[in-house]
Amino acid sequence: MKTRRDFLRTTLLGASASWTVPGFINNTFAALDASTRDLATQFTTGKDGPILVVIQMAGGNDGLNTVVPFADDAYYAARARIGKKANEIIKLSDYCGLNASMPYMGSLFKEGDLAVVQGVGYPNPNRSHFVSTSIWETADPATRSNTGWLGRYFDNACAGADPTVGISFNKTQPESFGALKNSGICLSSPELYQWLHGGGEKAEAEQFFAELNSPSADKDHDDTPSDGASIGMSGGKPGVVQGESNLAFLERVAMDARVSSAKILEIAAKYKSKVTYEGTPVARSLNLVSRMIAGGLPTRVFYVSHGGFDTHNNQANSHDRLLAQLDSALKSFMTDLKDQGNEQRVTVMTFSEFGRRVQENASGGTDHGQGSCMFVAGAPVKGGLYGKYPSLTDLSQGDLKFTTDFRGVYATILEDFMKTKSQSILQGSYGKLGFIG
Repeated sequence: MKTRRDFLRTTLLGASASWTVPGFINNTFAALDASTRDLATQFTTGKDGPILVVIQMAGGNDGLNTVVPFADDAYYAARARIGKKANEIIKLSDYCGLNASMPYMGSLFKEGDLAVVQGVGYPNPNRSHFVSTSIWETADPATRSNTGWLGRYFDNACAGADPTVGISFNKTQPESFGALKNSGICLSSPELYQWLHGGGEKAEAEQFFAELNSPSADKDHDDTPSDGASIGMSGGKPGVVQGESNLAFLERVAMDARVSSAKILEIAAKYKSKVTYEGTPVARSLNLVSRMIAGGLPTRVFYVSHGGFDTHNNQANSHDRLLAQLDSALKSFMTDLKDQGNEQRVTVMTFSEFGRRVQENASGGTDHGQGSCMFVAGAPVKGGLYGKYPSLTDLSQGDLKFTTDFRGVYATILEDFMKTKSQSILQGSYGKLGFIG
């Protein structure tokens, strides 16, 4: 069974290759080879460490129809067609309630295991999917950072960690994983290390370089997981996480290659869940996360994407469906963790690059906006409503003004759950919200 390491050595560096091998690969691979040996002996159980599961609601989730301000007349005035009626919400307070498509999350809130953070955003908001996602992933509204907030966590708090310290179930490496030392790994299925392209060695290499040199993935609409190994791309630099040199990229690929397909499959197969997961991409990803947690991978951050939230047209049905998929996947995942006895170790955080405008549009949808909501769920969470719900009449160019800086959410998770200082990771100090019990 071929790993990336096997592939790089036998195809990229083979003397019979008829294509050009970049010089930096030829010059550095030998030096990296010694550091990629004997992974099987390097796994630790990671039984005691906290685990953060990040779920990206990609496309710009409509916070107003997720956490609904049902007591505000301005909401219904702005959303005559798509506004949620009283029987379409799960009441959280006298002012707002959850979309009724999320009954499990409603039960988590009642049990005290769901924090709903209101009015989340950042100064000088940007309505571009690409730019705003980058801001959330780097935790830098000034867009000056060349590393991601989770990558800086890996660098600052996980020195010497296995490359599986962070695992992304994504087609491309999230910019949040960009690090100086260890960027984690990116995969889309347990079979990620099996080269399934077919057509022989040369065809595999051509596919490899096609992926390596293709433009950055369309962050607006590309939500489909790939079938095989994925080469991380972000920040407009093909193959290289923003901030990485050629050598750093090779080191990341080499570390990635240290995990054989057999080992990943072995770990994922250790746990046989009694819980049924739906066949949606987000449910499949969380199923794999639960199996890897049960199997003892030393991972501290799992990153999952749940896409389709760019609801410009006919929003009502599609948005409810996406929220229901998230709710069902979380129900299976949380039940699984409890069966394993791992529920106290795991916290789930959702984010989306921006919210939607208050006023519905002529197509029965909503356009790119600003402030929205976040969820933080799990046994370690002290549930409740956090932050202030933004005014629906005091707007910023038709958008909700943010009332809670998202970096305060990150700071709370880093310090109170991950047990690490947040200032160097977030490049500043931000007030914590108190949702970790």
